[in-house]
Amino acid sequence: MASSSLLRREATAAGRRWCPAEVLRRLVSSEASPERVPVRPPPELPPFEHRPAPYAGWGGDEILAKRKQFLGPSMFYYYQKPLNIVEGKMQYLYDEHGKRYLDCFGGIVTVSCGHCHPDIVNAVVEQTKLLQHTTTIYLNQPIVEFAEALASKMPGNLKVVYFVNSGTEANELAMLMARLYSGNLNMIALRNAYHGGSAGTIGLTGLQTWKYPIPQGEIHHVMNPDPYRGTFGSDAVAYAKEVEEHINYGTSGRVAGFIAETFQGVGGAVELAPGYLKLAYDVVRKAGGVCIADEVQSGFGRTGSHYWGFQTQDVIPDIVTMAKGIGNGLPLGAVVTTPEIANVLAQKIQFNTFGGNPVCSVGGLAVLKVLDKEKRQAHCADVGSHLVNRLKELQQKHEIIGDVRGRGLMLGVELVTDRKEKTPAKAETSVLFEKLKDLKILVGKGGLHGNVFRIKPPMCFTKDDADFLVDAMDYAMSGL
Repeated sequence: MASSSLLRREATAAGRRWCPAEVLRRLVSSEASPERVPVRPPPELPPFEHRPAPYAGWGGDEILAKRKQFLGPSMFYYYQKPLNIVEGKMQYLYDEHGKRYLDCFGGIVTVSCGHCHPDIVNAVVEQTKLLQHTTTIYLNQPIVEFAEALASKMPGNLKVVYFVNSGTEANELAMLMARLYSGNLNMIALRNAYHGGSAGTIGLTGLQTWKYPIPQGEIHHVMNPDPYRGTFGSDAVAYAKEVEEHINYGTSGRVAGFIAETFQGVGGAVELAPGYLKLAYDVVRKAGGVCIADEVQSGFGRTGSHYWGFQTQDVIPDIVTMAKGIGNGLPLGAVVTTPEIANVLAQKIQFNTFGGNPVCSVGGLAVLKVLDKEKRQAHCADVGSHLVNRLKELQQKHEIIGDVRGRGLMLGVELVTDRKEKTPAKAETSVLFEKLKDLKILVGKGGLHGNVFRIKPPMCFTKDDADFLVDAMDYAMSGL
């Protein structure tokens, strides 16, 4: 680009009067810099007809100060200056200033139908007016009606439902069932897995960032069948062989069970190698174990191609755990199993005070009805396919994108500094994370190194939202 001093000399030599305005014109013109790339304006949020209510509560700074004073120090928050989110509507969130954000993380993959979906809100409000709480020591319609509806969504003989309050509780109960039914103690889980934060499920979790140094029980972690980073790539046979060898060499030869997410959530949206679960289930069942599918994040049609994540692997588990999207934000989880396995809990008293309470049960039933009525599984397939195609196009433009993976609206974008070595782009991910927030986009982070953008929005997310997300990622990455 021509400098102002050069332009001054040119004007003097030509006998023209020096004019700063002329300099400015030429500095920003193609005449002065034919190769100059115009500065793009940032992309704009798609229009949305909702006006947030005026907010009169505490400001973010005051909330953060009180949070640090009164809440546990282990609680973390996103962003250098955390957001004070005060309202939500469908796929959008609003901060204390009324600024709208596109929610691409869904409250950590929990908001399935959309924030404050009217059908769910109305069901919960009406039940709360009538009866807020009773336990299973009395008869009540909502829990039975919800259990029947949920069982109708399950394949095979998975027809008995236990309601709990979270995914962690669901996985604890599933592990208990597996050990009682099999008569064995050893559990098999995957590296890079996340199954909860309780004393028991920390053992199942395969990420050191979430594990405290306590005894984790009779739990073994086998190789993760990760097509992108795994030792054997997409070779399901090799990974299943490793499970068999681990059982033969690392246990008595008999195991209680095997648990896996088909799409690892916290681990960075990793879809297991095709065909892996069928082979692994066969190995585990021969060793006396039962097979548990953790559907806490991938269930209820989010993957688009199937209602349950395990169906993408053409298997039927013995136990299925679920939470998050089952309640669209309500504290709700469930374990679904066969009558034979469920019967082992009858030898003692098994009870959950809040599991299947009337308010959560009518809310959960409303979620199932909304997902069916609004055809959200097909919607996830359609929008997800569009989004994946656009993300892969973006991958061709930006070397920092090492992998685009997942299905439907259960996606991950892994960032690397070197595609060949797959070196995690930890610092760059943090910078882009902040930039996307400034562009009014909220995504999640995952993976052992925190270098994977987790894109798992409410299932009402549209193609216009998808385009805005990709355009904003392109804008942010172009500025690195």
